[in-house]
Amino acid sequence: MESVLTSNQAQAVGTSTTARTLGGLGSWIATNDVFGTGGASPTGNGTDSRTDGTQRAFTEAQLKAVIKSAWNEGGAPSAVMVGPFNKQTASSFTGNATRFDKSEDKSLTAAIDVYRSDFGDLTMVPNRFSRDRDAWVIDKSMFAIHYLRPFRQWELNKSGDAEKRQLLVEFTLVSRQEKASGLVADLTTS
Repeated sequence: MESVLTSNQAQAVGTSTTARTLGGLGSWIATNDVFGTGGASPTGNGTDSRTDGTQRAFTEAQLKAVIKSAWNEGGAPSAVMVGPFNKQTASSFTGNATRFDKSEDKSLTAAIDVYRSDFGDLTMVPNRFSRDRDAWVIDKSMFAIHYLRPFRQWELNKSGDAEKRQLLVEFTLVSRQEKASGLVADLTTS
């Protein structure tokens, strides 16, 4: 579920031969996004996906610009969701901070778990299911998952000692206000 929710997939009604699809985050964020050369925003209503641009390094200036833009549009972002490579990149942001470590416990903190911006604290969340090239600045109160059919499971025929089950669910991502969140797109992934 998380993989499709954070994808760059447009919603589609479906037909008798093709399944319905939900619009992932990449099809909703259109106002507060910065992207590489050749990239383009979607319309922001879930019906089309964004156009990927040339990948570039993730910088603190890009992140600050998107946080400010989302705040100016009335949002209150509370999380930055990134893939593993860019989580490590974000952990190297220095901002205006000086790092300290306690020598008596022989540990060194090399990660940033909370990014304190001029517009509030944002939790830095690594996400193994989202595209590593995207850094989402999310106001979690402005997104929801709605269910057409909630999770159900059925037992299927046994095959030897193995028990088989079928799991069925239909859901979609609901954007209550796309301007409250943002995206730093087209980031390098290695």
